[in-house]
Amino acid sequence: MQKYVFSTDHKIIGIQYGLTALVFLLFGFCLMLCMRWQIAHPGQPIPLVGHLLERILGDVAKDGKMSADLYNSFGAMHGTIMVFLAIVPLAFGAFGNYVVPLQIGAPDMAFPRVNMASYQFYVIGGIIMFVSFFIPGGAAQAGWTSYSPLATSIPTHGQAFWLVGMVFLISSSLLGAVNFIATIIQLRAPGMTWMRLPFFVWAQFVTGFLLLLAFPPLEAAGVMQLMDNLFGTSFFLPTGLAVGGKLADISGGGSPLLWQHLFWFLGHPEVYVLILPGMGIVCEIIANNTRKTIWGYKSLVYSALAIGFMSFIVWAHHMYLTGMGTKISAFFQTTTMIISIPSVILLTCFFISLWGGSIRFNTPMLFALAFLPMFGIGGLTGLPLGLAAADLHLHDTYYVIAHFHYVVAPGTIFAMFAGLYYWYPKMTGRMMNEFWGKVHFVGSFIFMNVVFQPMFVQGMAGMIRRMADGGANYSAARNPGAIGGLSDSMMGLHTVILWGAVGLALAQIPFILNVFISMKNGKKANDNPWEATTLEWQTPTPPPHGNFAHAPTVHRGPYEYSQPGAAKDFTPQNQA
Repeated sequence: MQKYVFSTDHKIIGIQYGLTALVFLLFGFCLMLCMRWQIAHPGQPIPLVGHLLERILGDVAKDGKMSADLYNSFGAMHGTIMVFLAIVPLAFGAFGNYVVPLQIGAPDMAFPRVNMASYQFYVIGGIIMFVSFFIPGGAAQAGWTSYSPLATSIPTHGQAFWLVGMVFLISSSLLGAVNFIATIIQLRAPGMTWMRLPFFVWAQFVTGFLLLLAFPPLEAAGVMQLMDNLFGTSFFLPTGLAVGGKLADISGGGSPLLWQHLFWFLGHPEVYVLILPGMGIVCEIIANNTRKTIWGYKSLVYSALAIGFMSFIVWAHHMYLTGMGTKISAFFQTTTMIISIPSVILLTCFFISLWGGSIRFNTPMLFALAFLPMFGIGGLTGLPLGLAAADLHLHDTYYVIAHFHYVVAPGTIFAMFAGLYYWYPKMTGRMMNEFWGKVHFVGSFIFMNVVFQPMFVQGMAGMIRRMADGGANYSAARNPGAIGGLSDSMMGLHTVILWGAVGLALAQIPFILNVFISMKNGKKANDNPWEATTLEWQTPTPPPHGNFAHAPTVHRGPYEYSQPGAAKDFTPQNQA
């Protein structure tokens, strides 16, 4: 109990974060599968789980069919779970906790008990979110963005549970962020200067500052919206608000736009909270599997720092349709274009690093290589959304879903898979099966694109997101005389996406089996199976409490591969 539940060892906490986040990732994915069935086949019973949902959730899933209210709940909770309960805890909490102290030569995190509290707050927040599905009226229905006044007008307590859960999740992230910043500044091994840090550590360092500075405004906003919901205040409720054709019984005087500003002030740095740790993982794996020094290390570092700064002055590009003036609009369009520059520099460094490399195409490398074009598609398709004239037409369409998911799903999640395959031997002392890892990669790569690529086309055709029937009411088939009705071919893409999602689900089975079977039956790994240079590979496997048999001293940079005159094609950082 003390070792596995109330542990203060950063490695155990990292594994706790990882396993919990993967469970939530699977749960959020299952919500999406149910939604995609409803979109492709509106009003049809959900196969396999429909009647189970009716038994658990009641009338919102009557006869095994998904009602519009249940669709809204699943949509809101899918986004919330995937971002705040799955990907951020996996990228920052799991990989950060396990790897960062090892890479800087530290015996543990700076504040081990704070680290334990961070994980416990995360679990409490996750339980509150999960329990909200089973209360009368169900979970939150106002989208993962929880816009006021909608979030206060829905007559259920699901939103209150969502807000309380968010307060715990934000508190967890803040505790983790303080801990990471203090650890990286104070606990680096002798000789580990700033420009000898692995890029993964830099990525986590910048991510820590993003969380520390961007989350408090949303936590304050969450408390204010909770008071609007439960105690009759009007922080975000305007005078003259009408609900159901009647004036709402509120004091008024609040601003719904204030919520949007506070949410997106976190929401855009959050994108980089999702992507920067993934960039760090990809950098480690590319350097290791090209057997050469990463190209442009300082450019990578300064670009990550530039992204961290710029991400705080682009948030209102999510709000062009709120009546924003042209001068403010021009400012945010400009900063949005500027922030794309360091992102391009990062990708360019990774692509150039491949040139002339002796590339090993193992499973971690395949996922890392796939990350590059997938993130590139996500980034490039975001540029039109950063321009007000184009965003006027694309805002709230399926184009936005495709853009964001290309950044986060085949982008960040591919980087997370790469990291899992790469550091699994260090965590368990066993290698994962390469054949099934490659089966997992091929299936995930193909079906991820089948799911999200058609959404760009649907969005440009005008298909609006968040509709429980997938836009059937606006289709040309139901409105034969209307101009602009969605064509049969556009509606038919929903079926393609559904079966792509089913294929993506099946592609995860080899991964899940591989994780658990390899723990006992995988090939035994030595301390440095990838022949890597960074400090985490210079510890015993798995690392003991305290990490290092002898305190390491760092003599060189993090990526000294294939150095002239060296006996081997890798020179560890602690080698004199």
